[in-house]
Amino acid sequence: MNRHGLLFAALLAALPLAAQADDTTTADGTWSGAGEVGFAAARGNAKSENLNAKLAFKMEDERWKDTFYLTALRAKGEVSTPVIVNGQISSIKTYQATANRYEVGASAGYKFDERSYLVGAVRYENDDFSPYQYQAVVSLGYGYTLLKTASDELSFEVGPGYKRFERTLPANAGSEGEAIGRGLVNFKHAFSANTAFVNTLLVEAGSKNTFLQNDAGLQVDINKKLALKVGYQVRHNTDAPAGTKKTDQLMTTNLVYNFGG
Repeated sequence: MNRHGLLFAALLAALPLAAQADDTTTADGTWSGAGEVGFAAARGNAKSENLNAKLAFKMEDERWKDTFYLTALRAKGEVSTPVIVNGQISSIKTYQATANRYEVGASAGYKFDERSYLVGAVRYENDDFSPYQYQAVVSLGYGYTLLKTASDELSFEVGPGYKRFERTLPANAGSEGEAIGRGLVNFKHAFSANTAFVNTLLVEAGSKNTFLQNDAGLQVDINKKLALKVGYQVRHNTDAPAGTKKTDQLMTTNLVYNFGG
């Protein structure tokens, strides 16, 4: 299956979730969600713009535990290119894209009891400025909730999967595929009624490449609908072509809007 087929499959899995998103929810089988966005622009001696956005929905009842998310990152800035003019080294500034990434994912979990569940997950990302042009993953695994109290939540998922990807270099290298092991750890701690720390660690380990992504965030609620969130993301590929870095970092300050509730 090519990358477009995998993306189509991911979107098909997400459609039932998005279609019901208006029925905002709690753990009684209705849907809840949040959207967040951050934007910054600089003018004057430097010129730059960057935008990041995320949309996420989740639902949990006595039998099912489902999620859907969509993220996007776009940035433009002045880039200096060295040139030789009359035998002297100079530079030319151009205004161009420096980040362009989007990602979509969904999971459906069938609960055996209050703590354990069977989970199927799909994820697709396209990134113009990473070692991999795209990565698409389907997986099936076992999930377990280790801790769920008024202030703390800790759960993990683990299982096999399959990944299709295309390297950025060399150009037109074509798609590759491999079996992987997928692991996901979710942690949340509420310091108070309106302040919480969340951390999600994703690992997709294969023989050709291992992808790790950690998202940490501190969220402070302004009211029931609005919140401010500071986030720190680290993404790492163990196999990166020469001339590209294995690790990317992103810090964000976003406004969050909670649907329903």
